[in-house]
Amino acid sequence: MIGSIHGHILFKAPPRVTVEAGGLGYELEAPMSTYFHLPEVGAQVRLLTHLHVREDAHVLYGFRTEDERRLFRSLIKVSGVGPKIALALLSGVSVEAFARCVQEQDVDALTRVPGIGRRIAERLVVEMRDRLAGGSGEEPRPSGSGGAPEREAFDALTALGYKPAEAMRLLKAAGGEQRSTEELIRRALQGAARD
Repeated sequence: MIGSIHGHILFKAPPRVTVEAGGLGYELEAPMSTYFHLPEVGAQVRLLTHLHVREDAHVLYGFRTEDERRLFRSLIKVSGVGPKIALALLSGVSVEAFARCVQEQDVDALTRVPGIGRRIAERLVVEMRDRLAGGSGEEPRPSGSGGAPEREAFDALTALGYKPAEAMRLLKAAGGEQRSTEELIRRALQGAARD
């Protein structure tokens, strides 16, 4: 997977941007929240990326911040929401405003974003509630005091398909003190099998 790209901008036309890095020109699609902060053609830029693989295409998406990319990745996991709708949402509302809409169950505010109908907005409010923590637009994650093994184990569990809240619960039950990442994952999966 391509995690980020650093190079100079060859071309810009909303929502597309082409960045040359290492002699290759990478075409990316970016939300307007990222696009408006891009420097001029010829300038250096660093973007975080997400590669979306479809049957008929591989599309690279670019983001200015980790919060934008994280929200994009959470959105495309929602049934009926693809990358185009996720880009529209990120272009129409900030990460913080989206989290507020979900927290306050403000379906009407989401339907004001072009391309977002009432049904999709309602589904977003229901399905994203579990994924957002404290209105920050971030998925729940172990605190910094938990240490690197707990954070790595959390990332592994969510990559395996566990919801963030469920991954946190499993890790707490596994007891994170003085355990390696592998041991935490093993204990968490054993706990999930017992449930």
